[in-house]
Amino acid sequence: MFIFVAIYMNEYRNPKLTPCGYQSDMETAIYMAAQLLLVAGIMLWERRRNPGPSDWLRNLQAWALDIGASLIFLPLIPLYHNHTLLNGSDLPFALAFILFLLMRDLTEFLFHVCQHRFGFLWRMHSLHHSDPEMSALTTNRHFWGDQVIKALTIWPVTVMVIAPTYTIVLAYAAVSLYNYFIHANLKVNFGRWSWLLNCPAYHRRHHSRVPEHYNANFAALFPIWDVICGTYRRPDGWPPTGQATAPKHMLDVLVWPLLKSEPAEEAAEASA
Repeated sequence: MFIFVAIYMNEYRNPKLTPCGYQSDMETAIYMAAQLLLVAGIMLWERRRNPGPSDWLRNLQAWALDIGASLIFLPLIPLYHNHTLLNGSDLPFALAFILFLLMRDLTEFLFHVCQHRFGFLWRMHSLHHSDPEMSALTTNRHFWGDQVIKALTIWPVTVMVIAPTYTIVLAYAAVSLYNYFIHANLKVNFGRWSWLLNCPAYHRRHHSRVPEHYNANFAALFPIWDVICGTYRRPDGWPPTGQATAPKHMLDVLVWPLLKSEPAEEAAEASA
C-alpha cells in the first residue's frame, strides 16, 4: 500500500508546486512517518488489551523486502496514461474521491479472491495468512512480488475507469491507513453492522484456521462486495489464525512461494 501511494503521489503531484520533486518527497516521508506512528500506537493498544506473542520480526522482514523489491521493479513498469472513462479533475472532489475509492476497493476485492482461487497467487498470498497471531504488523506481511502483479493488473484497471488527481491520491493515502486497524489484535466487532465497514473481528474470520471459516470475508474496506458475491459471513467469536507452516527466517520470506505447499497438502499436514 505504501508503494502504491508513493508512486501515485509522485505521478500526480503539481509540477509547479514541487520543484525537483522536493514537495512530493517530503509528503511521501510524512506519509511513511504517519504509518510508523500509527502502527506503533496500535501495537501499544494491542499489548494493553491482548498481550501475547507475535511474529513481529518476520512481519518487518516481509515489509522491508516488499519496499525494496518495489523500489527496484516498479519504476520499470510504466503507469497507465491512455484512455480513461472518467477524469477526476472534471468532477467535484467528493464524487471523484468516492468513485476512485470504490473502484480501488472493488479491484482489491477481486484480486484478493483470485489470490485464494489460483495456486501461484495463493502461494504468494499465503505468506500473509501464515502469521500465527494476526496484528497490525500483519498488514505489511505480503510477498514482495504482489505489488508487481498489481502494478500490471488492478492498478491500471482502476485508472481506466477513473484517473485520480493528486488530492484524491492524498485522501486515499489517509483512508488506506485503516488497514492497520482491521488487522489489529483488538476484539472490535461491529456486529449486525459489519456488512457496512470492515473491522478486526470481520477480517480475523477471514484469517481463521477453522476450516468452516475459509473462503469468506475478502473485502478490504467495504464488505458490501462480499454481500453481493455471497462471501459475506458475520463475524462470530475470535478464532485462532495462522497456518500449518510459517517462515522461520528472512530467507524463507524471500522465497516463500517455493516453500509453500498446495492448500490440500497443507490441510493434510495440519491434520497429521
